[in-house]
Amino acid sequence: MLGALLESSPIPKEQILPNLGLFLESKNLARLLFLDHVYQRIIDVQGVIMEFGTRWGQNLGVLSALRGIYEPFNRHRKIIGFDTFSGFPSVSQQDGMKWQNGQLAVTEGYATYLENVLHVHEQANPLGHIKKFELCPGDATFEVPRYLTAHPETIVALAYFDFDLYEPTKLCLEAIRPRLTKGSVLVFDELNDPDSPGETTALMEVFGLNAVRLQRFRYASRVSFFVME
Repeated sequence: MLGALLESSPIPKEQILPNLGLFLESKNLARLLFLDHVYQRIIDVQGVIMEFGTRWGQNLGVLSALRGIYEPFNRHRKIIGFDTFSGFPSVSQQDGMKWQNGQLAVTEGYATYLENVLHVHEQANPLGHIKKFELCPGDATFEVPRYLTAHPETIVALAYFDFDLYEPTKLCLEAIRPRLTKGSVLVFDELNDPDSPGETTALMEVFGLNAVRLQRFRYASRVSFFVME
């Protein structure tokens, strides 16, 4: 309903963005508040932000804006997004019955569009001449190790997992685990979710549920996180 009202809005086009809150439902606002919640936890932690499962890229845009608010001169706080942009490359038996290969694909050429959006975000804040984001299209089980080999200096302060699936979640958790430090925050979008059981299985096999202090955000039921201790 709000989407239809947005499309038919009499607000002048140049005034739509400053007034997007008019069309923001509570559940969507809660997710933005959650991103702010976890970002504040890493302000004093060295390292980059990685998102595993970027799709349309809203989280990357919001995280870029939060960086501009909280630490606009931190040139080392890179934001890196991993996604095939062509949907799930493969689904395993640990993922249940909901998902199929190729689901959640985006429109053709979307990664280029998203790159342009993130560039505009960067230009709106200090140090806009320094590129502090990167998109890594392709299967993350290959792209993450490739990125870490190319960037051996990488420390991960915040990792956001939204793959929905077992295998890429497990393999990428294993890949970044040596790059985590005390205070690093790991976020998960589908833990304890019957539609995506593989995410919980992956966490159990890599870290063990008894070994982490898993927390939820009281205003958004889906997401959860833990801090490395």
